[in-house]
Amino acid sequence: LIENKWDNPMQFVLACVSYAVGLGNVWRFPYLCQMHGGGGFLIPYMLMLVLLGVPLFYMELAIGQKMRLGSIGAWRAISPYLGGVGMASVVTSMYLCLYYNVINAWSFWYLFHSFQSILPWAECPVNSNLTGPVEECERATPTQYFFYRETLDISGSIEENGGIHMGQALCLLLAWIIVYLFIIKGVKSTGKVVYFTATFPYLVLIIYLIRGVTLHGSINGVKYMFTPKMEQLAKPTTWINAATQIFFSLGLGFGSLIAFASYNQYNNNFEKQAIIVSMVNSGTSIFASIVTFSIYGFKATFNYESCLERVRLLLLNTFDLAEDTISLENVNHWIAELNRTHPEQFASLGGRLETCDLEAELDTAVEGTGLAFIVYSEAIKNMPVSQLWSVLYFIMLLLLGMGSMLGNVIAVITPLSDLKFISVLSYLVGLVCLFCLLLGLGFTTRSGNYWFTMFNDYGATFSLLFIVLIEVITVCYIYGIKRFEKDVEDMLGHRLNCYWKIMLAGVSPILLIALFIFYIVNYIQGGTPTYQAWNKELGKSVVTEYPPYAQAFIGLLLASSVCCIPLTALYTYCKKRNLASGKRERTVSTVSA
Repeated sequence: LIENKWDNPMQFVLACVSYAVGLGNVWRFPYLCQMHGGGGFLIPYMLMLVLLGVPLFYMELAIGQKMRLGSIGAWRAISPYLGGVGMASVVTSMYLCLYYNVINAWSFWYLFHSFQSILPWAECPVNSNLTGPVEECERATPTQYFFYRETLDISGSIEENGGIHMGQALCLLLAWIIVYLFIIKGVKSTGKVVYFTATFPYLVLIIYLIRGVTLHGSINGVKYMFTPKMEQLAKPTTWINAATQIFFSLGLGFGSLIAFASYNQYNNNFEKQAIIVSMVNSGTSIFASIVTFSIYGFKATFNYESCLERVRLLLLNTFDLAEDTISLENVNHWIAELNRTHPEQFASLGGRLETCDLEAELDTAVEGTGLAFIVYSEAIKNMPVSQLWSVLYFIMLLLLGMGSMLGNVIAVITPLSDLKFISVLSYLVGLVCLFCLLLGLGFTTRSGNYWFTMFNDYGATFSLLFIVLIEVITVCYIYGIKRFEKDVEDMLGHRLNCYWKIMLAGVSPILLIALFIFYIVNYIQGGTPTYQAWNKELGKSVVTEYPPYAQAFIGLLLASSVCCIPLTALYTYCKKRNLASGKRERTVSTVSA
């Protein structure tokens, strides 16, 4: 694989953009904006980009381009004791490969179901007796029912197992076949693919922005996003979440950036590229948030006005008023008026009178799959020509997901190729894809979504913080900042400026140590880990504690990649010691003879 090179620097930039700009830009960043004070969240976010994101991105590109190896070989070249850093990256990337392609399988599922005259998540299906809608769907919403019952066929808890969902399994197989075809010829094929995966999502986002801002009520969502709640800046979690979002959205620590950079020409200007990709990634997050909040404002306004309409009809029917007496604009006035003039009759309404609040609708924070597959789907079903918008949206999700998957798989394949694990590239790619597909089928079972959540929550966060902390300490204090500076000068023709030195040698390590400590403290104080279990009787998710065996598996996930670092160092030390003692014994025996 290492014989391959990018055809030109643009391919490398697009590969990095395609990898870094992913699903997190579309669903996690808008969620964090909503949770941490709208426009006010951009202040810590941009600061963390400058202090943490760009310097570490620069460092990984420099290591990859200098060493011309994957993550294992690159760190082993710096020190034989550090091969475990690369191994930890490979293990973490493998975990990500296992579950990340499941999201692409869901996107395929929704895409295939979009070609219907009525979108299947637009209304509840009829029950088996043909007497009315399915009860579970009535208790929830059609979009929730389609996601949890039709897409996942989810069980009531992680302890309730069930068979494989064949539709999801076939979609996952399709997703892995496409990944295999994209990577089969190394960067020669990947370099062509990224022209499409990196650019087409922007076209869809622009189309969605034009459509989104013209929707009724979209301005409510955009206003909500850019109205800063400055009190959120006093909370440490706001700054921690800003740092972790920068950290993970750029894809630091997985080994993908080192692998990508290893295919560059030796004198490629990675410094300029690091700044460009970082800025494009963050700009995309903000741009995608405007699109998301315009859609979100439309949905919130639609729900709010639907609530007002139900209240209006209730008041008209209860008090026998003329049809045009109450409008959506004066509903609240009439509630107060009728409560004053007809208190007894008004009191008889009881629980039937809903409280309609636009701000409350906008305050409802939804993260991850809930935003991507439930909130967006609910907004799409209310748009004119909803099938078109559904097809465009899920194609965009697929391309974002596939672009990130290319980086994840290359992060695994490049180090294995360096180790001459299998000489024929297509066989190596096929084995990795097949292995991930077979293990990934576990996520298509009825309890699979709970395991998916576990991998998403615990498979990477802790290990990546530790990996990148070791990386930056290694480069600055073991390899040496002066030696690193000479390498940069050899590649770029100039030395590190003060910004890179101060960030890499001081600010970034301190911030990473603070994040690492915060994560451990937060995990310990959090008590028993919990997850959201779907309760079909209530038609909603309920917080449930993980059973003991699942907690043990979480511990294994947290430790498995991190322990590669000390274990590899210990193995290398013992191996060197044995070699040294063997040499001494041979020397002694020769002297005796």
